[in-house]
Amino acid sequence: MSEGSPVYAAVVTSTQRNETPVSDTPREPRIGILVVAYNAVTTLASVLDRIPQDFRNRVAEIIICDDASRDATHLVALGYQQTAPDLPITVIRHEKNLGYGGNQKAGYRLAIEHDLDIVVLLHGDGQYAPECLGDIVAPLVRGEADAVFGSRMMTEGAARRGGMPLYKYVGNKVLTRFENAVAGAELSEWHSGYRAYSTAALRSIAFDRNADGFNFDTQIILQLIEAGKRIVEVPIPTYYGDEVCYVNGLGYARDISRDVVRYRLGKMGFTSGEYGSVDAEYDLKEGEGSSHHRILEFLADLPPSKVLDLGCSSGLLSERVRALGHHVTGVDREAFPETLERVDEFVVGDLEDGIPSEVGTGFDVVIAADVLEHLRRPEDLLEAVKKVLKPDGRLVVSVPNFGHWYPRGRSVLGVFDYDQRGILDKTHYRFFTRKSLTRMLRNAGFEVRRHSEVGLPFDVLAGDGGSLGTRLLRRADRVSVSLRPTLFAYQFVLHLQRPAAPELLTRSVEEATEHAAASA
Repeated sequence: MSEGSPVYAAVVTSTQRNETPVSDTPREPRIGILVVAYNAVTTLASVLDRIPQDFRNRVAEIIICDDASRDATHLVALGYQQTAPDLPITVIRHEKNLGYGGNQKAGYRLAIEHDLDIVVLLHGDGQYAPECLGDIVAPLVRGEADAVFGSRMMTEGAARRGGMPLYKYVGNKVLTRFENAVAGAELSEWHSGYRAYSTAALRSIAFDRNADGFNFDTQIILQLIEAGKRIVEVPIPTYYGDEVCYVNGLGYARDISRDVVRYRLGKMGFTSGEYGSVDAEYDLKEGEGSSHHRILEFLADLPPSKVLDLGCSSGLLSERVRALGHHVTGVDREAFPETLERVDEFVVGDLEDGIPSEVGTGFDVVIAADVLEHLRRPEDLLEAVKKVLKPDGRLVVSVPNFGHWYPRGRSVLGVFDYDQRGILDKTHYRFFTRKSLTRMLRNAGFEVRRHSEVGLPFDVLAGDGGSLGTRLLRRADRVSVSLRPTLFAYQFVLHLQRPAAPELLTRSVEEATEHAAASA
């Protein structure tokens, strides 16, 4: 996704904008119209003429952004500015073409700078009806929406009657259904360019980071959805005339499909989160065969024990451990509001500095679930664990497998980057394969008593965990993990103990010999 382009403005002219008098009564919102124009010399004036008379006195400013047209669009805009004193018009001409999305960015920045409350996107080629301006802004004026989209698909058959070509109609329908399914939305149309936004909503999203091309409109929808903004659709008429279409249909479909897939991946924790993001709270991995499931299975076989949960986050795993009858002490840098209710004791501490002395000693089990990879020197934490663990205590560790096919594939393809969670979590300082992990644990003085491998987290990847497709994929993943865990295991779960001291081993052998002699 390209960064925001600078605004190249050779000419900026404006007429006096409407001033709103100070009053105790709620003021009418300052409404602006952003007219994006490119080679619109034959249509621009007629578009402005069609702004309804009863709407003109509500307009605080019309911003005409000529995106370096090759014709006289800019001169038409200047001429209209001089002949229509009732309209407060600002004319911008970019010396360099910024693209459809880049032109919108420049206009929205101006709308924000000029203290507009609402900005309507209107195309200078006349494809969208200015007669509908009142309908477009009405939900925003009433405070019922943060964004309003004009939809050509809300009225059955209207798009085709308005001249929308069949291939565009079918493509619109197919892409909209795909985008709704992937992004979790219910819009009747994603591809209308007739829109109105609250400038407060625009301030709250990073629209400047969006693409400069035609997929800008899709990206800003994703940003609004992610920000929890209210989107309202209103029906608009469809008009297809002799305007020139500058959209490469196949390229556009590719770009918007990629954007919504990236949003979906972001909501699952993959990608760096430009569009979709995950909650900061550390989730419980509840699926059968998950790392938390394996840890809980192990603890279920133990009598009530004293357990230390390192990096407990909000305490979701600790809560399940307590339910098994264990006494749980949690440690983390900060406590979520629910943490104190989910643990028996909680100690604030940064594990980079070791285990806080307030934790105490004599623990039967220490849990380091998805912790070691977050530390710069996990070896230091392992040394600290030995000091708080009973001589015969257990250390339970879960660590993501960097040898998994996903990071391997991304590295081979040259698209390595960090994600929000998972193996390539951007908060991970260390990466481990099974060999490097066991070597580090052995050097720290621990022996592996039991190990297991965990497959892909299908509960996160697919919300419909019970569907036939998901069940088949899960089964195939389990088979793959069993055949080659170093390539297909998503995580390793290890149960460790310190080796017994030599004198204890000698005593055990002597006791066993004496017992055998007595039995004889």
